[in-house]
Amino acid sequence: MSGSKFFRRLVRYVLCLTAGLLAFAACAYTDYRLWPSDLHAPQYPALPAPQIQGNRLTLPFAPGVAAAKVATFHDQLEAFLHFEYLRGREARDGSDTSRILLTAVDTATGPSYEIFIVSDNDLLTAIPHLAQLEGRNLIAHYDLNTWTEKDFAYYRRQSHMFDVAYGLPTEQKLESLNSFQLLPALARFLVFKSQTDNRVLARSDAAPRPLTREQATQLAADILDVAQFYSLPLDYFLGVGAMENDYMDVDGDLTHAVWKKRAQRDDIVLRRGRKRVMVSDYAIGTWQITRETLRAAHQLYLKDKRDYRLLPARLRPPRSLDLNSVDDAVLTTYAGLLLRGLLDHFGGDVEKATGAYNGGVRAPNPAYASGVKTVAVYARRILEHATALDDPATNAQNPAIPSSRAPAPSPEPTAAPPHQKQPWRLADD
Repeated sequence: MSGSKFFRRLVRYVLCLTAGLLAFAACAYTDYRLWPSDLHAPQYPALPAPQIQGNRLTLPFAPGVAAAKVATFHDQLEAFLHFEYLRGREARDGSDTSRILLTAVDTATGPSYEIFIVSDNDLLTAIPHLAQLEGRNLIAHYDLNTWTEKDFAYYRRQSHMFDVAYGLPTEQKLESLNSFQLLPALARFLVFKSQTDNRVLARSDAAPRPLTREQATQLAADILDVAQFYSLPLDYFLGVGAMENDYMDVDGDLTHAVWKKRAQRDDIVLRRGRKRVMVSDYAIGTWQITRETLRAAHQLYLKDKRDYRLLPARLRPPRSLDLNSVDDAVLTTYAGLLLRGLLDHFGGDVEKATGAYNGGVRAPNPAYASGVKTVAVYARRILEHATALDDPATNAQNPAIPSSRAPAPSPEPTAAPPHQKQPWRLADD
């Protein structure tokens, strides 16, 4: 056999072998893709079957404990703030708050915090309740889940640990914490308070915008600087800010007006009488300081002997006040000066001083003072625990942080109108 014939025959054999291998591979792939596989049917019906329980029609949807995941966070303080807020709103409506749970799970990127509402195992009652919470903007969404009794017990214990962790007294008190320690937690607190303002939740066209993280961080730094400069109790200063405008830069009481003997520079004259004029006295910005009170506060500033060079430049009031163009950062300084003056006037009595911030020195508002105190106590507890949480030494011992050694639960089957605020006055108008 000649060499050329042998070579041609060899090529033909190689081509046949290659074609055979390709045909075999194609058949194998087709068999793999088309071979029937076993379908793992769920242990419960895909479509819920109606039942009669007592005298009521129900539509069960879970073989175990029914729950709805309503929020997920990657920051423990943010999660706990919203957890407490949701429980508070539900308690106000007479709902069972023990059915609201805060849980933590380990993920590849760190702990994830999830809020669940344990619901009735009945779509006819669970869905309307969750839809109502969505409609009131208390939750953004919900995902129905089903737990075993073991899972439920585990999550309930875990949620209880959060209450214990945030309820125990901390070693460091608010007065001993410096601005560096307080700033991150305070910024998160300000964001949360602005997000849960009644006007924001109403989502009307006139609703203010909640603070961004950047805005909250700057405002938190300003509040800390002013509180330190005037030696103010930080918790009560925060209480005033929460009662006034939940830390958002929005003017208020736009129809408020006062009569005075004569108009002054920058006054907005609404009406003139024989011997007096009516001027607009709406409340300005974050701290809701009325125009007339702001003018009085500026006079206090001009007489003040403190060294204002110790304040950052953005917080220093100008020598000349323009009521129609006041920087919101400077309003924080004026608010601190007003509160400091009231504390001095009442000999350090914070309840009378905060009441006078709203009602005036002649008639301090006790209801307003009570509201400020409620926020102050809450802010103190949150900030003390949040700064302890940010401390690595304390963080390692925090029982509310999931541990990789903790027993994991079994896998889940797939399945008010805005309040009206009265302006602060140095004296009766």
